Amino acid sequence: MVTVVNIVISGFIMGGIYALISMGLSLQYGVAKILNVSHGEFIMTAAILTWAMASAGIHPLLALVICCPLTFLIGFLLHITIYRGLKKSSPSAGVFESNAMLVSFGLMFIISNAAMQIWGSSIRGYQFLQTPVKFAGTTTPANSLVVLALALAVSFLFYIFLSRSRMGKSIRAASQDPTAAGMMGVKISKVMAICFGIGAMLAGIAGSLISMYSQVNTNMGMQYTVIALIVVVLGGMGSIPGSMIGGLILGFVGSIFGYIEPSLSMVAYYMIILALLLVKPKGLLGR
Repeated sequence: MVTVVNIVISGFIMGGIYALISMGLSLQYGVAKILNVSHGEFIMTAAILTWAMASAGIHPLLALVICCPLTFLIGFLLHITIYRGLKKSSPSAGVFESNAMLVSFGLMFIISNAAMQIWGSSIRGYQFLQTPVKFAGTTTPANSLVVLALALAVSFLFYIFLSRSRMGKSIRAASQDPTAAGMMGVKISKVMAICFGIGAMLAGIAGSLISMYSQVNTNMGMQYTVIALIVVVLGGMGSIPGSMIGGLILGFVGSIFGYIEPSLSMVAYYMIILALLLVKPKGLLGR
């Protein structure tokens, strides 16, 4: 029973983080049509920056607040300076998608190598809320519960933002039919830049949260990019609710295999994707 409780808690924590990561990537692809394979490097950057600020005496939650606008601004600026010009110069939407993916590959190598030059490749970590909390016969560090609560809260607030706010409705309209949305007064270029910024910000939040309960390093980005891609395909390309559900599913799968054989977790992820592509290629909630 203790093992089951540990698996459930760990599954929710991993699932909440995976949902955050994949929602950002899904938003960038669903609206801006950019399959951003450098997504994991934003996670890594925020995680390393949170560690650096925590090591300098800044509270990790304050570091999280600092990383939010910082990663949003980086994503927003990248879109208006690189991807917007790339879109104008591309003869078709298909050419833009392929060129944008190639650009994101370049960004991945630039960011990861820059981070390695600055911080090196050593594993980093800091102490944050290590107080044990007893729950259902098991003991869990308080930082894990804080990370879980924040991840679920951010995911819920983001879903409310998309479904209720004026900007959220503009984003959904641009995702469904950008031409018709533009005719109705939606500023498509602005919305796409904001979406890319929000996607980077969600990755930054996830990175900060990861650093609060786990060790981090400058080589961690690719792993989370792969996980985000798996979750996005699992939930359905461009589907935010699908990313949330897919993230939780993958989180529980990872938690179960973490107790059985951790090295098989990625194998299990790929097996799920292979089975899904054969049975339901568009994903759980794909259109």
